[in-house]
Amino acid sequence: DVQLQASGGGLVQPGGSLRLSCVASGSDFDYYAIGWFRQAPGKEREGVSFISPTKGRTYYIDSVKGRFTISSDNAKNTVNLQMNSLKPEDTADYYCAAVDIASFGSKWATTRVFYWGKGTQVTVSS
Repeated sequence: DVQLQASGGGLVQPGGSLRLSCVASGSDFDYYAIGWFRQAPGKEREGVSFISPTKGRTYYIDSVKGRFTISSDNAKNTVNLQMNSLKPEDTADYYCAAVDIASFGSKWATTRVFYWGKGTQVTVSS
């Protein structure tokens, strides 16, 4: 099993920055990518960014490329999502997830999630 503990989030003005962190514990991470889905009110949950902690491979949805950076600190079993130049459309509940590593090169779907962490709210507003 994998346990995910998410933190971070909050309220920030447009153009500001936030960092989300996800501490992962449990079994072999060769089979999982760790990262974040988000869900805005009235919208479907979408995959935002993921990383393979053992291989370093990363994924970003097009709308966050150049603004968000995902990284892993394997000594601390932590995945961080640094979110810069935030926009109102980034407002959503963000969920840390352990996802089938086969999702690289495929679709990041909620059906491929093995484990979920609790959501954390990100609000970008002036």
